[in-house]
Amino acid sequence: MRHHRSGRKLGRDASHRKALYANLAGALIEHGRIKTTVTKAKAVRPIAEQMITLGRRGDLHARRQAMAYLRSQQVVHTLFAEVAPRFKDRPGGYSRIVRLGPRPGDAAEMAYLELVDFSAEEQAEEKAERRRLRLRRRQEQQEREEAEVAAAQQQAEAAQAPAAS
Repeated sequence: MRHHRSGRKLGRDASHRKALYANLAGALIEHGRIKTTVTKAKAVRPIAEQMITLGRRGDLHARRQAMAYLRSQQVVHTLFAEVAPRFKDRPGGYSRIVRLGPRPGDAAEMAYLELVDFSAEEQAEEKAERRRLRLRRRQEQQEREEAEVAAAQQQAEAAQAPAAS
């Protein structure tokens, strides 16, 4: 019997479970909200909150502890530079679980695990801005390529013109 056995196994061995928790916690820190099963959300929530607490401490040892668990320099930088300062005055309770209902394929109970200051509108606005920036860069790149092609054609025509005369 499993009396007083804490933790969830999630049908995975220990290393797979640890990697799953690290990846989900990193995704939550990076995106502010993730969609997952309720069981995974309940398992990852304390880990993610501990990482935010490390970010609030902000010292080198806390950064190294977060790096050892999350294994992504980019996520750790986001945690310490952007996420943790937003919660500097909050004594815990950085995330919430919002239940969504069953998943169509297997009826698993789904939920959003999100940071309490997450704003879907802000997220959508930032995403739209990134898309506009990406489209503008792509358009500028095409214009540069067209200009290079035109310059190459002019050089080819200029090289042929003296040879013809």
